[in-house]
Amino acid sequence: MPEPGYTASGRPRADRAAQFMPFAALRGYYELIRTRERVVEPRHELTEEEAVALSRVVAQVRRGDLVRAVHYDQDAYITTTGRVARIDLIYRTIQIVKTNISLDDVRELAILEQAC
Repeated sequence: MPEPGYTASGRPRADRAAQFMPFAALRGYYELIRTRERVVEPRHELTEEEAVALSRVVAQVRRGDLVRAVHYDQDAYITTTGRVARIDLIYRTIQIVKTNISLDDVRELAILEQAC
């Protein structure tokens, strides 16, 4: 009878289990495949009316406001929702929670709730 924690052949169970662990011969391969699956979305240039409307909203945004921003990130538009941690009109950036976004990349910005 084998001792507890050992197989019938006398090998520790932990060693035996290690032989069945997954093996990734190409480290990072699956992550690369997932990034290649993303469909590249062309960047939308704002019309003059859209730019004016966006500028009005940006002028109203204050630290602590709950906002939703649709912005261009690498090769597609994504939506980020959260509280404004910082807005810098000189460097044209807005920080929503921990995400820094260039105002030049923002397509839509909506104030969902204003801070008190």
